[in-house]
Amino acid sequence: MSEKVINYLTENRDSLLEKLNQFLSIPSVSTDSVHKKDIKEAANFLETYLHDIGFDKVEQQETGGHPLVFAEYNQAGSDAPTVLFYGHYDVQPVDPIDQWKSDPFKPEVRDGRLYARGSSDDKGQVFMHLAVFEAYMKTEGKLPVNVKVCIEGEEEIGSENLYEILHDKKELFNADFAVISDSGMIAENQPTILYGLKGFTGIEITVSGPDHDLHSGMYGGAVRNPIMALNHILASMKNEEEVITVDGFYDDVEPLTDEERELIKQVQGEDYKASTGAPQTVSEKGYTAKEHTMARPTFEINGIYGGYQGEGTKTIIPSSATAKITCRLVPGQNPEKIQSLLEEHIQKNAPSGVTVEVKKEKLSAKAYKVEPNHPLIEKAATSYTKAFGKETVYVRMGGSIPVVEWIEAIYDIPIVLLGFGTPDDRLHSPNESFPLDSFDKGLETLAHYWDEVHTK
Repeated sequence: MSEKVINYLTENRDSLLEKLNQFLSIPSVSTDSVHKKDIKEAANFLETYLHDIGFDKVEQQETGGHPLVFAEYNQAGSDAPTVLFYGHYDVQPVDPIDQWKSDPFKPEVRDGRLYARGSSDDKGQVFMHLAVFEAYMKTEGKLPVNVKVCIEGEEEIGSENLYEILHDKKELFNADFAVISDSGMIAENQPTILYGLKGFTGIEITVSGPDHDLHSGMYGGAVRNPIMALNHILASMKNEEEVITVDGFYDDVEPLTDEERELIKQVQGEDYKASTGAPQTVSEKGYTAKEHTMARPTFEINGIYGGYQGEGTKTIIPSSATAKITCRLVPGQNPEKIQSLLEEHIQKNAPSGVTVEVKKEKLSAKAYKVEPNHPLIEKAATSYTKAFGKETVYVRMGGSIPVVEWIEAIYDIPIVLLGFGTPDDRLHSPNESFPLDSFDKGLETLAHYWDEVHTK
């Protein structure tokens, strides 16, 4: 069955790319109210395309923010599984615009890559699924599985309304398993099964001293400097061996098994010096850089500010200083508990002469992990290998996708992360792009996958 579908995709490649370019040309930036009409246009594009494909039910659901596009196909039969396909049609802002080599909303192909905002994250990957659904309908007159489509317009602003919708409309979105393509491969043309994602949480610390900036000559030695106090607190939270020193932080961490360490060892290592410019890697004591990024929790200071920032010197004791902290979490860790442990540590280690306020990040998520030998995962690996002609590798990723944890928590179903992006796609940055080779082989992978799920 999949061969007919693949032939259709090959024969109609140009027209499919033209349609994708129409989608990419819509500046559906969710963070800026100036693009409200563009957001609606992108939702309309999807609604029309899903109707044209032949889905039984297609509608835009109001969310209190940007609309969610829902579609349903239930003609595959009661014996066929039902899949929930999730994606998002909103994109990041394009700033700084002067660093783009071409208009971010006028797609352009250069050196085998399609350049446009959203080409990889996530319009390009969303479109691939729809194109494969189209190919099945055009060649077979039906889809091999029952499908529910959930494509939101608020992922880039934290999916502000999605959890409530998935929770309150559980029956509408319920399925046997979910598929998400909002991720990538460890290298171009290296098929990759992503079987785990880290969780996420964060806090913001503000240390306050005097009620206004003070002259450092008149008050230095009498008043605690908030920046110094803040740095004292931060230095107490992680040591030079990259071990987090907050009491209880590691208590619930699921240990990294020998089997998983072997899986990680088999993954091609990244040349961190080339990709980051950092002179060398530093990892938690006892773990390699790959093991730490994929499967161990992290503690990072994302920003720190306070005091005078201008040219030259201003001799002051600043009134306050602030630091933003995020932690990537692993299975077993609870985001709310971690926030509480961080706050307890901060208050315990706060020097005298200052007050400390801790704000807890509202957007948090638990880690997600599915067993690598799950049948749906094995079928995905087989499909990748057929299309790319290379053995599929298995990895856990350091990033977080909150919707994955939400779907697992609400529906208790396996989630297959079928990503086709590459490390060179420059997500969220100027000159975002997507390899056309990944587009072609990704379409073939999806065609094989639905066939695998249907027939075995």
